[in-house]
Amino acid sequence: MNPEIERRNIEITELRVVSDENKKPKIRGHAAVFNKLSEDLGGFREKIDPGTFKGSIKKDDIRALFNHDPNYVLGRNKAGTLKLSEDELGLAIEIDPPDTSFARDLIESLNRGDINQMSFRFITVRDSWNYQEDDKKPKEVVRTLQEVRLQDISPVTYPAYPQTSVACRDYISALKETQDKLGEKGLAQPASPSLESLKWKLR
Repeated sequence: MNPEIERRNIEITELRVVSDENKKPKIRGHAAVFNKLSEDLGGFREKIDPGTFKGSIKKDDIRALFNHDPNYVLGRNKAGTLKLSEDELGLAIEIDPPDTSFARDLIESLNRGDINQMSFRFITVRDSWNYQEDDKKPKEVVRTLQEVRLQDISPVTYPAYPQTSVACRDYISALKETQDKLGEKGLAQPASPSLESLKWKLR
């Protein structure tokens, strides 16, 4: 399968604007959190392992954009205006925004709380798919991201709808592979979600 660019969104109440010693504004927060299950992404849920971003942070050219729009560049790690790191919570970010009209408008919206969500775009390098069991819940498929290549991180006005065709294509392919492996081992497979029940999402 060719690598697909995917997008994930997260609401971070601590996404905030602070000032450095020169009273220049900086945007700080987290673009992703570790070990937390996502909402339903089209028949599966997802979590992120610590270390998922480390390789990409070291080698990739990553931008901070507003609403994922390349016309609104807030920072870039290669320029030193975007800092990315992994901490105990997740993917921590610090943006040194430009003194432009759109950046000033964004900072005002952040201060007012009108914008408090972030999104990151990535290409999967390594992941795993498993069934997660809970005595109080039916079996569900969980995808664990283990290594990705970041494309950009972005404060967003509207999070993208998660049940995208890309997510469903990835899910159908991976679920079939998982079901085949479980079948080889003689393990029971969950009655739902089925492959057929998801194909309508690709139309």
